[in-house]
Amino acid sequence: MSIDKQQVSNIIEAIGGKENIYAATHCVTRLRFALADEAKVDKEKLESLDLVKGSFSTNGQFQVVIGPGTVEKVYKELINQTGASEGSKDDVKKASEQNLNPLQRAVKMLADIFIPILPAIVTAGLLMGINNVLTGEGIFFEQSVVQAFPQWADFASIINLIANTAFTFLPGLIGWSAMTRFGGSPLLGIVLGLMLVHPDLLNAWGYGKAEEIPTWNIFGLEVEKVGYQGQVLPVLLASYVLAKLEIFLRNRIPDSFQMLFVAPIALLVTGFVSFIAIGPITFFIGNMITDGVVAIFDFAPILGGLIYGGLYAPLVITGMHHTFLAVDLQLIGSTGGTFLWPMVALSNIAQGSAALAMLFILKDEKLKSLSVTSAISAYLGVTEPALFGVNLRFRFAFISAIIGSAIAGAFISIQAVKAPSIGVGGLPGFLSIFPNNWGAFFIGMAIVIIVPFLLTILFAKVRKAQ
Repeated sequence: MSIDKQQVSNIIEAIGGKENIYAATHCVTRLRFALADEAKVDKEKLESLDLVKGSFSTNGQFQVVIGPGTVEKVYKELINQTGASEGSKDDVKKASEQNLNPLQRAVKMLADIFIPILPAIVTAGLLMGINNVLTGEGIFFEQSVVQAFPQWADFASIINLIANTAFTFLPGLIGWSAMTRFGGSPLLGIVLGLMLVHPDLLNAWGYGKAEEIPTWNIFGLEVEKVGYQGQVLPVLLASYVLAKLEIFLRNRIPDSFQMLFVAPIALLVTGFVSFIAIGPITFFIGNMITDGVVAIFDFAPILGGLIYGGLYAPLVITGMHHTFLAVDLQLIGSTGGTFLWPMVALSNIAQGSAALAMLFILKDEKLKSLSVTSAISAYLGVTEPALFGVNLRFRFAFISAIIGSAIAGAFISIQAVKAPSIGVGGLPGFLSIFPNNWGAFFIGMAIVIIVPFLLTILFAKVRKAQ
């Protein structure tokens, strides 16, 4: 498919001209801009273009939804017409940070750390789902599949090992990503993360049941030999310390001696600080956060489900939904499952259902086509086209999706639906739910398919009648 050069020119003009562009890059579906002044963007003109499926601003970036495959061609033509050099995502992130307040910077930092490791986590979730199907009792027979067909047992065991690897060595993944974000050496981040889950340490999952906690005696100071499997905060803070210490040493040690001194000193100091102070303190804080979230949903599951189920989509608009990735991972590491992620999966489906309903309401052929493709995308876990291309443009569709998501969130919270991992946040999401929760989750899926669809059509008729 060739790109209409005039359409690209129109995009450039609609976002304020090439002089308004600090930096530009693209992801799988969107053009990402750091703009000098977002007030110069003509959104109405921009979204009337055939190539554009929606636009929005988040975390200091102005993003234009184009679609997979096409976005790369549009980006190359945009670079040709503006004369700009091709920028990396880091270039755009740095250029856009000047427009962020402290809270937005904190949210963006978490997003920068957790989004790169998300494919590994989602893959683990899907593989865990396959393992759950094979080992869960009462799904196909009274027994599990591996009990009915023992020859499948080792096959399921290998799948389970592959699936659990990402969570067993989660601090290693976070350490790599966090060190990249903080400006240190990613390899040292991996070593730091793996150090915190070393086999010589008491496994964190067995900490509460251990009769005796092994310790080191460091010049009279008793330090517990405890690992931090499934923990998020210890490796986050330790990575920050390691990165800043590494940068400090590199700036002061001559190049010829850096290999001998920088990494050994940085790792040694950070390791001691991690086991003596960072680990115990953040382990306590992490458990407090987990206990607090669990207590809220234990005390008032309906309220918790209504609030989180309803607020997730608005959080996506602000970018703050990324902060809950850390909470999900902390819940999985501490309790063996998360009750938040199942509501995310349902929220995505709700946005897809509302977008699909717009097919029967809209007259514009471009928007009708967009409503179908964006609904399919949302049903498969990618909501940006539906959210920013259709539902927010027609607010009653967005509100309908929120209502359906909130009702479903309340229902599955009452039923204590949990997922052992983060998975694909759409119709395939049931694979990442504990099999004994499938019945309740399927009812939740029915709610977010039917309620947003019917409400969107109802609201449209009410608006037309006025």
